[in-house]
Amino acid sequence: MVTSAHEGMHRIFQERPEILTPVFSVLGIALPEKATVHAVTTDVTETRPLSRHVDTVLHVDPSDGEDFLLAVEAQERRDPKKESSWAYYIAYLEARYGLPVLLLVVCRNRATAKWAEGPFDCGTRGWTAQRTYPLVVGPDNLPVITDERTAAEKPAMAAFSALAHAHSTDIDAILDALGRALAGMDWNAASYFYQFLDITLGETPARDKWRDLVTYVNYFPGRGTVLEKAYLKGEAKGEAKGEAKGILRVLEVRDLPVSDEVRERITTCTDLDSLNDWLDRAGTVTRAEDLFDGEQCPPLS
Repeated sequence: MVTSAHEGMHRIFQERPEILTPVFSVLGIALPEKATVHAVTTDVTETRPLSRHVDTVLHVDPSDGEDFLLAVEAQERRDPKKESSWAYYIAYLEARYGLPVLLLVVCRNRATAKWAEGPFDCGTRGWTAQRTYPLVVGPDNLPVITDERTAAEKPAMAAFSALAHAHSTDIDAILDALGRALAGMDWNAASYFYQFLDITLGETPARDKWRDLVTYVNYFPGRGTVLEKAYLKGEAKGEAKGEAKGILRVLEVRDLPVSDEVRERITTCTDLDSLNDWLDRAGTVTRAEDLFDGEQCPPLS
């Protein structure tokens, strides 16, 4: 079954190709930051009976050399079938596009990463017809980013680090640094990474930590950050809901009829001053409609 973590480990290369340079650096391969990258079809099917798809395929046009294709595979566990599939992907893509092909395997498990390094041989009787050498990144060679400044400068790499180290003892420090970095960024720049980790961390303690962090922790109080605004808005809505419930309960205890129109106006109001005033009046009015006394409550936003 394809999990959200699996999707995240390869899709981030499509959506945030700036992580290619630091990832290649980890592998000892030079790649300039000035490189044009675009996704190409992941379908490597030649005949209908056997359908094959690479997780992600990128066409990389570096500023200092020849173009190449990068096939990215996210691997959660050891799978002997991949030993032949990966060789097929490389051969097929090279034949179809006429470009050299590199295979990058992304793992979150150390044992899986060790296996994925290969090499994987195809041959018999002492002769090797083809040998596959995947490039592999995982917990042992991906950097642990716990510095706020680094996370702010390279948020995509920091998010990728968090995903790769989700089961590491360093995960709390990684998420804390990234949370601080994103809190000081423009919302449009930060929103992708908030959602990326919320989805790809899956049902793990790391996701619980991330949700607690971005929901409740405010590193820059009074600065109007997106976290602060989201939290305050959520608190206000929760308080308004409680006030509305209290008003309706008082009216119910006093056996005052409440029309659908009155109920809707009370439950959709988010102005706490109005709701507090209505709660005070609920104990004395003779009709539910008298709560409003000509007031206009802002509608729910």
